[in-house]
Amino acid sequence: MAKFDHTINLPKIFADNRLSILPITRGDYVISHFDAYHKFEDDNTPITRVSLPTYIQSLDANNIPSEAIALNCAVAAGIVAEFLQDEDLISTVSGRMGSGAFAFDITNSKSRTPCRVQVASSQIEIDAAYEGVRWLALFEAKRDLSEDFLIRQLYYPFRVWQSRITKPARPLFLVYSNGIYRLYEYAFQDINSYNSLVLIRQKNYSIEDTAIDITDIQKVLNKVEPAPEPQIPFPQADNFERVINICELISEQELSRNDVTEQYAFDARQTNYYADAARYLGLLEKRKENVAPIYGLTETGKRLLILNYKQRQLAFCDLILSHKVFGDTLRKYLEFGNMPSTADIIQIMKLSNLYNINSDSTFERRSSTIKGWLNWIVGLINE
Repeated sequence: MAKFDHTINLPKIFADNRLSILPITRGDYVISHFDAYHKFEDDNTPITRVSLPTYIQSLDANNIPSEAIALNCAVAAGIVAEFLQDEDLISTVSGRMGSGAFAFDITNSKSRTPCRVQVASSQIEIDAAYEGVRWLALFEAKRDLSEDFLIRQLYYPFRVWQSRITKPARPLFLVYSNGIYRLYEYAFQDINSYNSLVLIRQKNYSIEDTAIDITDIQKVLNKVEPAPEPQIPFPQADNFERVINICELISEQELSRNDVTEQYAFDARQTNYYADAARYLGLLEKRKENVAPIYGLTETGKRLLILNYKQRQLAFCDLILSHKVFGDTLRKYLEFGNMPSTADIIQIMKLSNLYNINSDSTFERRSSTIKGWLNWIVGLINE
């Protein structure tokens, strides 16, 4: 009840009143107008290609079911060593442990003044730590894409271990989704200030072949088989990476709408929008269990998620472009070298027999999904 990893997860009463909650012992919490979250910086850096050692048989780069496996793959492929610029790393502490006692200042989100918080034996959790001669790297790992994260996940472990060792502790965040390992290294400029973190560096890696060029996209567009429009609301989900991510999160087991909302970086409305977008493409199916919607992968979804990176992205492109509105808009995009205007996209939409769109304002809102998904497709090109 007190675990809200992203601002989107905050209960309505917290969000409406700009409140956050932090643990101060194993059973006590403090609630106030804390500036407790940090927005992820843009990760538009090129993707660095790496590979697993040929002798590794127990890890499959196409099957990453957990944060722990993502970390193991990142270590085995040399991602962690390359990012930290240290080859001599040893896996050390991980799991749950006590925090001991410390105090810090956190910014009041209303007054913008510092507020003092005292911690005494709270519980912390470290996903992984790797120690070299010169430092200790503390990792928080996630498989869900989000706009921000709870600073506490980095700050509490940093404070604990910086007080126990003589070498620097380095807080890092790893986000794995759709074959890409996104690594962020932060530093706290003032050890006693919760909000003093700054980004030191960020890099993206893939263990798979990520080389996609314009001819790959054109081949998909030219060969795609047209699909009939399903009787499912036309997508209102601009970020296609998150459509993929919701499929990944449901890949291990069926989840209810509430499960998706509570466990990952979605609110209830986003869960509906992104799940319906995946259903529109035939990746997810929905059934009812005691009135509650339950989502599971379709056979198409299961088949796509086990493909390698390049095959998977092109298969997603094929699903998108099989719908006339996306295919026709991309043809216009490639013909003129830029995104068609909203008016032009709406004109294509009106000729594409879309389900249950009846007003110009709805056409305009849904056109942003077309722009978002086509920008994702064009963004795959890394010539």
